[in-house]
Amino acid sequence: MDVDTKPKPTAAGPTPDAEKPAAPKAEPTPPTVEIKQNLALIDRAVTTLEPRFTHRVLRTLSHLKKKLSDEVLSKAVEENYTKDSPAKAALFQYLSAPTSMDVDLPNGDAEPQHAVTSDPLPEGDAYIRLLILLHLSGTKETTEKAMALAHETVERIQALNRRTMDAVAAKIYFYLARLYEVTDRLAEIRPLLLAAHRTATLRRDADSQATLINLLLRNYLHYNLYSQADKLVSKSTFPDSAGNPQWARYQYYLGRIHAVQLSYTQAHTELLQAIRRAPAAKTAPGFWQTVHKFFIVVELLMGDIPDRALFRQPVLRKPLEPYLQIVRAVRIGDLSHFQSALQTYTTQFQHDKSYTLILRLRHNVIKTGIRSISLAYSRISLRDICTKLSLDSEEDAEYIVGKAIRDGVVEGILDHQKGVMVCGRKGDVYSTAEPGEVFGRRIGFCLELHNESVKAMRFPLNAHRKDLASSEAAREREKNIAKGIAEGEIDDDDEMDF
Repeated sequence: MDVDTKPKPTAAGPTPDAEKPAAPKAEPTPPTVEIKQNLALIDRAVTTLEPRFTHRVLRTLSHLKKKLSDEVLSKAVEENYTKDSPAKAALFQYLSAPTSMDVDLPNGDAEPQHAVTSDPLPEGDAYIRLLILLHLSGTKETTEKAMALAHETVERIQALNRRTMDAVAAKIYFYLARLYEVTDRLAEIRPLLLAAHRTATLRRDADSQATLINLLLRNYLHYNLYSQADKLVSKSTFPDSAGNPQWARYQYYLGRIHAVQLSYTQAHTELLQAIRRAPAAKTAPGFWQTVHKFFIVVELLMGDIPDRALFRQPVLRKPLEPYLQIVRAVRIGDLSHFQSALQTYTTQFQHDKSYTLILRLRHNVIKTGIRSISLAYSRISLRDICTKLSLDSEEDAEYIVGKAIRDGVVEGILDHQKGVMVCGRKGDVYSTAEPGEVFGRRIGFCLELHNESVKAMRFPLNAHRKDLASSEAAREREKNIAKGIAEGEIDDDDEMDF
């Protein structure tokens, strides 16, 4: 009888899975190392003339901003500038950390560091200044220092006039305007922004041009200067090469301008495009909420009712609660409910800059009520209309009903002598040209989307040279074959085998 001498594993013994060590967690990259990597990417962007590397660096600003401090920025300046650099001394004026970042080792020697032989490129210097600006703009105590640094950086950028610095320059303009907005001095920066926009247009700086147009529009709309904003839009050209975030802001401002000018169809189109171009709701919840507020009001002014699912989104549920009450009042045509919601949320609407547009909805509420009445009654007196719509007098009801009939809201006849409205029935909409117009607009939108997609495609540089080289080699082989046939070195059978 064979006996198994191998020990059997007990229940308490370790299993093979338990013997495997747990995977070590990746340590976070120190901010100074991340800054040095970003500077290397900026150098690569300058060398290869590829702005996408600079845009990749700028996309990390929101993540890197949380790690910035005086110590981190001082160490980054110490590691990337030469010892006697005047730019280094100028930057240390804005930082409160000690200038010497050497750490003493136990034996008394300083920690060895690689000597820096040259200052970073102007693009790298502007990026480090941008990081310091972000850090200083985080507190009210350092706002003045941040504004001084921003003005100094803008002067350096305008003096250098380098196209590889355009993306960083656009960010610096944005944060400079933001500092003036936080300190409630937005009107003071308008001449500077106008001059910078003129310079960016002459230099064909698309990044700064797009940013400055949006900053100027924001400046004008902050003070309700809609006519000046409209003149700026008509006199300037927004660059086609601007990114989606800038396009989303620009179309949002256009939507607000068109809405005030009663061009609701154009405003609806611009706001819808802004929503489509905007980042995800979790990435930019503030912009997402603001655009939807105006989008809902404009849609109501056009006579449409927004989808109920829009108000159920987690990001929009609480901010859109006042607008949901307005939508309910417009949908059922209840004027008393509309007035109650307007009085309850007046402060919120004024803060959102949508109060004047919502006041225009009173006529829409009345029109909706009249439309409901015309569908329910074939003949109704003006007194009953006045009672149902909570109007002040029968004269107001007669005027409103007459205007609704003239505008085509309802089909009917107003009998002034008897004081009644005789309602008719609408015809079939498919017998009109409206379906064809809607279909044409949809086709136009699809064609425009296709053209924008083609413009946004990126192709490798000098890719056509490979095709030219292959075609030249094929022509050379054909010449050699023809020459060989002519000289008798190659017969027809050889040519077919070849």
